[in-house]
Amino acid sequence: MTSSRNDASSRPYDVTTELVTSGRDTLAQRGFVNPPVVRGSTVLYTTAEDLHQNRGEFHYGRHGTPTTQALQQALMALEGPNCAGVGLAPSGVAAITTALLAVVKTGDHLLVIDSAYRPTRAFCEGMLKRLGVETTYFDPLIGAGIAGLFKPNTRAVLVEAPGSQSFEMPDIPAIAAVAHERGALVLDDNTWATPFYHRSLDQGVDISIQAATKYIGGHSDIMFGTISANAKAWPLVTESIRLLGVCCGPDDVFLALRGLRTLAVRLNHHQQSGLEMARWLASRPEVLRVLHPGLESDPGHAIWKRDFTGASGLFSIVLRPAPAKAVDAFLDSLKLFGMGYSWGGFESLVVPFDCTSYRTATKWIPGGPTLRFHIGLESTEDLKADLDAAFAVMKSAQ
Repeated sequence: MTSSRNDASSRPYDVTTELVTSGRDTLAQRGFVNPPVVRGSTVLYTTAEDLHQNRGEFHYGRHGTPTTQALQQALMALEGPNCAGVGLAPSGVAAITTALLAVVKTGDHLLVIDSAYRPTRAFCEGMLKRLGVETTYFDPLIGAGIAGLFKPNTRAVLVEAPGSQSFEMPDIPAIAAVAHERGALVLDDNTWATPFYHRSLDQGVDISIQAATKYIGGHSDIMFGTISANAKAWPLVTESIRLLGVCCGPDDVFLALRGLRTLAVRLNHHQQSGLEMARWLASRPEVLRVLHPGLESDPGHAIWKRDFTGASGLFSIVLRPAPAKAVDAFLDSLKLFGMGYSWGGFESLVVPFDCTSYRTATKWIPGGPTLRFHIGLESTEDLKADLDAAFAVMKSAQ
């Protein structure tokens, strides 16, 4: 279900308005702006006939409540007209694994981008391998050349745009065109940009996945995932959710909906501050290069500019060669950048990373130590001062 003005002659609302208004029914909510948090498992039927016919809007708490319905309607408005439905999962990893189990079975072949989220690779090499699903990884820059990797039993292709550590930008429309010619479905981990800046269902993707723990939640206080699908893939997704018993707690659903209401303003701030900090870091003598597709100098900039309407606050840098102890001294001296494995919240973060051991289709040779930054909502001048002082400490440690 998507939202639009009641007057059919009026133009549809802008997506920024949809984020605020979709999934709200003030009459049903007795005048309150936010829907109530429905905590429930059992749904009672009025008559035996209703029970026999399974008649009613809701049937059991695991399958949905008024709270989950409100969030799903708002997310569908965000995803756009090609979205047939949105499934909710208790984490981003749960969303990815549920979506993969929806589209592959024993004996199938799966193509996965080499820059995929590391837990995605772990699931493919662990659970899917045990279930008899073969996975082949491909170069993120392969584009239409992915045709050479298809087998008769290739059922799906999973992309991530951009990779959340190394930030290569795949050509999703080209990959999707090849996949659909061969009868395969395309899944996209769309966490970095969210559908606000990248409506991947409009570009040939069949299933769009988000770790809503990140920007949808926005406050570093929930674990959540979303699985959005077009009309072709939605029945597969709903079956997978039902058979696996995937569901979310009502308080997390409410917090995800709360975060969604402010997504537009937060992402705009993350984008502006992220680009400002990326350009500032690119000017530093300690930095070899910055990995951010929103920068004109980035190899993936042209694709990003064509397919995306914005960027988030997550990017990486490659430092010039430095001893590990100097990099650790840099990290330890930071005051405003926390060290933690997530992103998308209001706070700035930094973590070191090394893709070397888990790349198979490509080689990771960055030329120096690598750090991933998430730029939060703090003053960029304060963040620059914090980094400037940390660079001085790193220099002394060398």
